[in-house]
Amino acid sequence: MSQRAPSPLQAFSVSATVAGFVAVLVGFTSSVAIVFQAAQALGATPEQTSSWIWALGLGMGITSLGLSLWTRQPILTAWSTPGAALLAGTHGVSMPEAIGAFIVCGALIALFGATRWFEKLMDRIPLAVASALLAGVLAKFGLDAVLQVKTAPLMVLVMALAYLLGKRLWPRYAVPGVLLAGIVVAAVQGRLQLGAVDWSWARPVWTTPSFSVGALIGVALPLFVVTMASQNLPGVAAQRASGYQTPVSASIAATGVASMLLAPFGGYALNLAAITAAICMGREAHEDPARRYMASVMAGVFYIAIGLAGGAVVGLLAAFPHELVAAIAGLALLGTIAGGLAAALKDEHHRDAAILTFLVTLSGLSMAGIGSAFWGVVAGSVALLVQKRR
Repeated sequence: MSQRAPSPLQAFSVSATVAGFVAVLVGFTSSVAIVFQAAQALGATPEQTSSWIWALGLGMGITSLGLSLWTRQPILTAWSTPGAALLAGTHGVSMPEAIGAFIVCGALIALFGATRWFEKLMDRIPLAVASALLAGVLAKFGLDAVLQVKTAPLMVLVMALAYLLGKRLWPRYAVPGVLLAGIVVAAVQGRLQLGAVDWSWARPVWTTPSFSVGALIGVALPLFVVTMASQNLPGVAAQRASGYQTPVSASIAATGVASMLLAPFGGYALNLAAITAAICMGREAHEDPARRYMASVMAGVFYIAIGLAGGAVVGLLAAFPHELVAAIAGLALLGTIAGGLAAALKDEHHRDAAILTFLVTLSGLSMAGIGSAFWGVVAGSVALLVQKRR
């Protein structure tokens, strides 16, 4: 923006505060269940899971607040949702090994941001392959949501109906509406265990990292690729589409450094937000584009508050039935899955590579201790090379 941005005190407004709150509400409720599942897949204790929320909340809050105040532009960060989905499907990796992989992933993000390699490298990765990787990682959660109909038909069907009505009537709040519908049904059925919720503040739990080749190849590299290609790339696109020329490399480097510092506490990967950032960059935040950065500043404040209350968040999620958590995760990702598939299959020249990437990633194939996300990228890359040589 060419217009000089006003000071934070001048930019403060009720509309920006509400926009920041809505961005956090939508971003948190739409994917926190996946983060919860990722921590559980790595064998996290309740204390460690609470620490994950603490680290991620503070990481998103501090980077969003700091970058927005520094640039006077709306820069909102988020945890890597497809990265969490990748971790949730990981098997045979211990928590210390995963922490080591998180540190390596954060270092790679910081390196590619500081050296400007990201902007150059992303131009060489076809959007079709990156989109197919994202869709393959997330599709298993959509399938899992459907399977919950077997054990909790009423709950899942009501949540699905709430999703469809929400997308039609109030699309921005569709996911919170789904969560509310699921909670109501679970409460009526007596399946909420709220008595066991610990309302204490979250406490950081240090996990000493360890490094293994299998975890570096099977976790760190796929997590890095998914975060950069499926999160940071659309995040930059959202900023450009809204007319903001933010310092891309510096912002990405900041998220990488924050990820490295918070990794031992569960901050697995931070990146630029796209969907929730659009809320902070839209007219709902403020009519004056130069004042909209206050929306992401306030979102940072709300994220910090959520991080500090991570213990209660984990307790509430643990009180929910498994079917509710799985259904909200799958329904919240439907739009992302559909968008990934649409982008993956749009270009006819890359269609074969994209569908191979999608199927191999979705299969859950694991060889030599390396997960399906890595082999999906390998399959797609080989297909592209063969087609190019032909």
